[in-house]
Amino acid sequence: MRPHSRGRTMAAAALGMTALLAGGAFAQDTPAASAAAEATVNSGDTAWMLTSTALVLMMTIPGLALFYAGMVRKKTVLATMMQSFAITAIATVVWMVAGYSLAFGEGGAYVGDLSKLLLRGVAENWDKPFTLGSGDAAVAFTIPETVFLMFQMTFAIITPALITGAYADRMKFSAMVLFNILWLLVIYSPVAHWVWHPNGWIFALGALDFAGGTVVHINAGVAGLVAAIVLGKRVGYGHDNMAPFSLALAVIGASLLWVGWFGFNAGSAGAAGGRAGMAMLVTQLAAAIAALAWVFAEWAVKGKPSVLGAISGAVAGLVAITPAAGFVLPIPALIIGVVAGLTGFWGATALKHWCGYDDSLDAFGVHGLCGIVGALLTGVFAYGPLSATTALPEGTSGSIDQLIIQAYAVAAVFIYTAVATWILLKIVDVIVGLRVTEEEEREGLDVALHGERLG
Repeated sequence: MRPHSRGRTMAAAALGMTALLAGGAFAQDTPAASAAAEATVNSGDTAWMLTSTALVLMMTIPGLALFYAGMVRKKTVLATMMQSFAITAIATVVWMVAGYSLAFGEGGAYVGDLSKLLLRGVAENWDKPFTLGSGDAAVAFTIPETVFLMFQMTFAIITPALITGAYADRMKFSAMVLFNILWLLVIYSPVAHWVWHPNGWIFALGALDFAGGTVVHINAGVAGLVAAIVLGKRVGYGHDNMAPFSLALAVIGASLLWVGWFGFNAGSAGAAGGRAGMAMLVTQLAAAIAALAWVFAEWAVKGKPSVLGAISGAVAGLVAITPAAGFVLPIPALIIGVVAGLTGFWGATALKHWCGYDDSLDAFGVHGLCGIVGALLTGVFAYGPLSATTALPEGTSGSIDQLIIQAYAVAAVFIYTAVATWILLKIVDVIVGLRVTEEEEREGLDVALHGERLG
């Protein structure tokens, strides 16, 4: 597959996470206007990005923590919540030390350099807008780098937290800590660089990923699938009662995820403008129709519409619209949502049963599969004017060529993440061991790992 014929110009127009559209990057047509933009932070854009950052952090704690905790058994509720909480702390420190530099340092096509190690240089221009990258492909922002790196940090937090749903009930806490440190540095940061940095090879290819279809959801889903296979099935899987402890907690968690997702997607416009508004609208539409699609599919197949199905469907729609949010209009968003709801239902039921793996909370079935659906359909439904820039006034539109580019990016992330995750898990297994003992698993991870009980 050769790079897109319009190369970096096309990629700059296609970029969601690192391009400000109306009122942002490429909006200034004169040197004087550009100089003024470099000197002054846009308070409206900055306020929206600060709000979005808080919303995305809320998606992990408390959102994902409650969502996952409600779906495990009582004896593992605290341990499950602890995973999300601990990863929030771990990823924050890893991001500061090296993750941000590896993802958004200048570097080359495959990984950033260490120029921003320990956030070096960030404090020098704390009150000025910054530019990501250099040369013709550079992307100018109207917000300070501190806000950008914090927003990106929340993505680095939630992505490994999503993986925990695949190995719920059976991974050692020490293994979880070591694995996530390595995974953030070896897998998440390089993939983020590929897709969202102007030097990244997937960026240059022209692949579209507005808010993390490849970087977050496919990345986490595939890692979760590999982790589930490497660790093996839970003790008693297939014959013990593994019903969720509290669907009420799961509903609260899913609701927080839904609300937080507006920061995730609309915040990825990087500015408080029209594209953020469209991203918010299509996010709501996709989540709603996907919830209905899953519910009605389940109703037809199993005879009853379940609460778990409704919240899982909403998450499936949110996942699928993520890469497309800044590129598609409302009607395509509905189509993406329907396909995601049906795909997620199939992935969490039939596919898992046929393949025989134990993806405890359907990290792959929902995030992996629906991330793939969203990434591919972005290449079909992209509406050019939404990504238009001064450099490329027509923007990026859906086409067969764009679909092929999307498929290439999906395949590359899938393969790299699968292989690298397997290697990291084997390394962690040698160092500290991956899985708790059968006795500890039967007792429950709350007591076995943390010496505490829910009550």
